[in-house]
Amino acid sequence: MKPTCSEKAELRLNRDTPCWTGRYVAVMRHSSPAKRFQSLPSLAPRGLIAALLLAAAPLPAAAADPAQEPVAVLDDGLIAIMKAGKAAGTAGRAATIGPIVDRVFDIPLMTRLAVGPAWNGFSAADQAGLVAAFRRLTVSQYAVNFDGYSGERFTIAPKVEERGDDRLVRTTLTPAKGDPVAISYRLRQTNGSWKIIDVFYKNAISQLATRRSDFAAALASGGAKGLIAHLDRLAAKPTL
Repeated sequence: MKPTCSEKAELRLNRDTPCWTGRYVAVMRHSSPAKRFQSLPSLAPRGLIAALLLAAAPLPAAAADPAQEPVAVLDDGLIAIMKAGKAAGTAGRAATIGPIVDRVFDIPLMTRLAVGPAWNGFSAADQAGLVAAFRRLTVSQYAVNFDGYSGERFTIAPKVEERGDDRLVRTTLTPAKGDPVAISYRLRQTNGSWKIIDVFYKNAISQLATRRSDFAAALASGGAKGLIAHLDRLAAKPTL
């Protein structure tokens, strides 16, 4: 299923950045969260692991842009579950990060964009089921993959860039060992609040574009219910 030109625009960091539709690359499960992320040449179906391995740097209250706040909240939540570690258990980490996912991501919009044109042909019940499954996958990936802390840190660039009506918040992930990695978040206002709608690895690879590529086969063979089942299988085994 190929995205339309308008949908490609939704999945691009800017006009010079092409949509990336490659497959994800798995990395070793038993490495640290920072090592898992550094080993990825792209964002995986566990793709939101991209920005997770760090502590949010404090932002000057007077200078902080409102679009930066959801990114800082996400980082704080991820660092919290990483520090909670295995002692908290997967369920405990999921219980902590779930409300944060709801707060900072526009999960319904991300689901629609990842599904693509087929979305409009689904019933309201199927659309709701897809949104719920997309959320379960997102929360599960965070809870499973971020179960330990090794001194990672995250810094937020002071300048927030405009992308039409959207905003782009650039960050840098600095692991305890290894080279820093650039991660950017695209945000859009929803009911007056800024929400994350896409994540870009190395300022180029769209997590939504990669999800669309991954979802296409399940949609083609089983429609909405087939994709829901696919997402639930991924959520049940979200390890890398």
